[in-house]
Amino acid sequence: MQHSFSYERKKVIQALRYHFVQRNEIRVLIILVNVFAIVSAVLFYMKKIRPEPFLLGSAIWIMLMTTFWYLLPTSIYKKAATFRDSFIIDFRDDEVRLENERGYTHWQWRQFSRFFESPHFFHLYFDAKSFFLVPKEGMSEEFKHDLRGVLNKKISVK
Repeated sequence: MQHSFSYERKKVIQALRYHFVQRNEIRVLIILVNVFAIVSAVLFYMKKIRPEPFLLGSAIWIMLMTTFWYLLPTSIYKKAATFRDSFIIDFRDDEVRLENERGYTHWQWRQFSRFFESPHFFHLYFDAKSFFLVPKEGMSEEFKHDLRGVLNKKISVK
């Protein structure tokens, strides 16, 4: 199974957002900040606390969302030259081969720890922080279905 692709900035940034939201520590942090903001808003409305805790919770929430929704994905996109290249990826029985005009690399299936699917990409993870994005754009529905089957079969959850 072979697929040629290049990346679109907006879609990559959205995929990076999905990556951050999938991380357990970020989920917990978002939940805690939201609970703090809601509790402080309710207590402020009931006149049990002064406005400072409510404003602090709101400011933390805004900073957190700005960081994970805009700053981190944009900075990662700008730093990674990978997103400006065009690739051909070949899903073989024993490995995944990725090539561009400068060369190629290959990964054994056992090197992948997990994968998940977002609206525009397949996210192939090597570990918790390193992953490769395979765009769905240009794939037929049959190809996507077959690729899901291969990924489910070849990438065992550890």
